[in-house]
Formats: sequence, structure tokens, C-alpha cells
Amino acid sequence: MAEEVKQDLEELRHLLTTAKRPRTVSLISNEIQNLEKSLREGPPATPAPTPIGAPTPVKPAQGLNYITLASFSWDQDNEKLKIYVSLEGVQEEKIETVFKPMSVDVKFHDVQGKHYRCAIPKLNKEIVPEKCKVVVKPSRVIITLFKASKGNWLDLHFKEDKLKPNLDKEKDPMAGIMDLMKNMYEEGDEEMKRTIAKAWTDARSGKAADPLKGYR
Repeated sequence: MAEEVKQDLEELRHLLTTAKRPRTVSLISNEIQNLEKSLREGPPATPAPTPIGAPTPVKPAQGLNYITLASFSWDQDNEKLKIYVSLEGVQEEKIETVFKPMSVDVKFHDVQGKHYRCAIPKLNKEIVPEKCKVVVKPSRVIITLFKASKGNWLDLHFKEDKLKPNLDKEKDPMAGIMDLMKNMYEEGDEEMKRTIAKAWTDARSGKAADPLKGYR
């Protein structure tokens, strides 16, 4: 370091002999004085690095009333999802996050005197909690969720497969079939509903003993 300073001094002194404009001479002279001073005083002591600890999470506040943020947008790629929450005045140090493999709970404290909460109690699929994060922007908050397995999600929320029949052995075998037909009726289009309604009517009138006969 000292050798480099000496070389700089030599070059500046050479420039000083060729400089003609008063301002240029003054600038070079000042720089020479600064370098000479640094050589006399020696290099500055390197401060000891300040240990960086893990961020202190916000302690859960008891007895607070939260406004649920039910309206938000989201998008995804093959590896992660991003939830966009429109909310101004959020302070990063006043965010409380709880990421679990199948749930998300983010609380925003003291946002213009109010407390907000964005929670998904059961996600569509698993995430990697330790990789998830929250980024605060001037007018919105971005919650990034990393997928445990790559692929496309049809929805953020978990939805049971209503078309899966109930196989409880203790129940009447026909009850599971009827539950299946009810779910198919609820999820189907108008033509499907008419077909199932007719099958029900025929079954009740004795015209068809098997309500699923038309589907086999």
C-alpha cells in the first residue's frame, strides 16, 4: 500500500512541473499534501468486523385485531410463486412471517395505525419454508414461495378431489357411489347435470337399479 502511494506521489510531482493553469496546480498540490500526510500517519487501522446475527423475528402480538387481506394477485414459474399484496406504508421490521410446508401466514403490524394479515391455511402443494421471503415495495408487498417440487399449480389453495369416491368400508357401499354422483353433479356442466338427474329419477322409480349403469 505504501509503495503505491509513493508511486502516486512521484507521478503527481511530475505533473505539477508541467501544469500551467493555477487551478490545476492547486488541485495537484492539495492531492500531494494529502498523500504525504497519509504516508506519515500510516495506513488506517482496520476496524474489527461487526458480527451479523440472524434477524430478530417480530414477537407475536397478543390481542390484536387484524384486517384480512383476502384480495391479492399471484403468478408463478416452474420453481416459485409470487403473491402480490397491494398495501402502502408497510415497514419491513414490523412484518411477522410464519412459513410452513403447507401454509403461509404473514402479518403486517402498525400500517398507518392498523394491522393486516395475509394467510393461506392450506396450500395447494408443499413449499420450502426456509427459502420463502417477503419484499416490501412502496405500494405493495411481494411474498415469494418456493415450491418443494417443480411444476404448475392450478390454484394457491388446497382443494380436495371431489370426484374421488368415499371408500369407507363401514358405510353402505351405495352411499359412496351416491356421494360421487353428487360431486359429479356439482362439478359438471348442464348436460352432465341433466344426465345425472335423469339417472337419479330412474333409480328412484325403479327403472334403473344401478345409477352408474350409463357410465360403464
